[in-house]
Amino acid sequence: MPELPRRRVALLVETSHGSGREILKGIARFSRQNANWQLFHGASGLTEAIPGWLDEWEGDAIIARIQNEETRTRLEKLDIPVVDVLGVCPNPFPLVHVDDIAIATMAARHFLDRDFQHFAFCGIAGENWSERRGEAFREASRDGLSFHEFQSPRTRDSRTPHEFQRLQQWLRDLPKPTAMMVCSDQRGLELLEACLSEEIPVPEEIAVVGVDNDLALCELSDPPLSSIRGGHFNVGLEAARLVEHLLNGGEAPRKPLLVPPNGLVERESSRVRAIDDPVVARGVQFIRENLADSLTNESIARAVGISRTLFQQRFREAMKKSIREFILERRVERAVLLIESTDIPFAEIADRSGFRHQEYLGQVVKKATGKTPGTLRKNAQKPSET
Repeated sequence: MPELPRRRVALLVETSHGSGREILKGIARFSRQNANWQLFHGASGLTEAIPGWLDEWEGDAIIARIQNEETRTRLEKLDIPVVDVLGVCPNPFPLVHVDDIAIATMAARHFLDRDFQHFAFCGIAGENWSERRGEAFREASRDGLSFHEFQSPRTRDSRTPHEFQRLQQWLRDLPKPTAMMVCSDQRGLELLEACLSEEIPVPEEIAVVGVDNDLALCELSDPPLSSIRGGHFNVGLEAARLVEHLLNGGEAPRKPLLVPPNGLVERESSRVRAIDDPVVARGVQFIRENLADSLTNESIARAVGISRTLFQQRFREAMKKSIREFILERRVERAVLLIESTDIPFAEIADRSGFRHQEYLGQVVKKATGKTPGTLRKNAQKPSET
């Protein structure tokens, strides 16, 4: 069997965002398994200028996140196949992109299944992908009672005191509880910081879902951020497949190739049903904040300022389960999160999650998940494709 011709392919894809890193993983997978490529990586930040060596580079094709007209113009002059994997700048090149409408629809379904009636979207003004997600989220949640939208500046001015105060005011004025979709995990982190500064309980009063499942950001946030796996690994895979097709003389597709999302990773920021009873919402917040401590129905009722009997009654009416059942579920969720996302010893995880000892932690986790803590941690450490 003749050896495949060796292709020289440049990758102008940033590594500063989780989405860019996932695209690079997908390209690398295709290159290893399906093509004889020599890869040249030439960008580390999304807004950085393309490298000077590209003008003199004698290569065969380029996969790029084309951010501006300057980049587009320089790439057009090279007269080789180019595939865009960003889609923010009009250009003549084939585009492979995540399906923004499918992403927003998935977020809306997540919240509709949890009985939310007020919806909100936090996006970036002037970014077409953010605007598509906002419009689709509005359309998919149209059966709700209200919809609210906040647009932050396209630049990093979103972190100025003025812009942060504007976001805080918007959050204060929202009806509660509200289901919030944030256009990206980066903006999700900012929104959760604003909620924390305003003492708005998340997810009890505002439940939040981001996009990209950037693990560092999702686990850094407080609480950990639920996020949709947009499918950027498969964007990279399909972009590489398209480049190989073009290099073999194939025709460029006339329409963008849209890659569907890979599912929603639920974390604490949206792990709740809509709670219309403000007393129960405060009780749930107290439980989450004191999960590692000894909790009783009496202590929770005392924290929210009503009798134990009345709180138990209102809690069951709102949550459709007992206080004890709810506490156990939250403790298991916290334990599983710590098991899968950290290297903390199991004995310490038991203590942080409110279980008496490591052996009891193992029993409860095995009953809830069908797997031991050791198996959960081992499985979580395997490479994933998002």
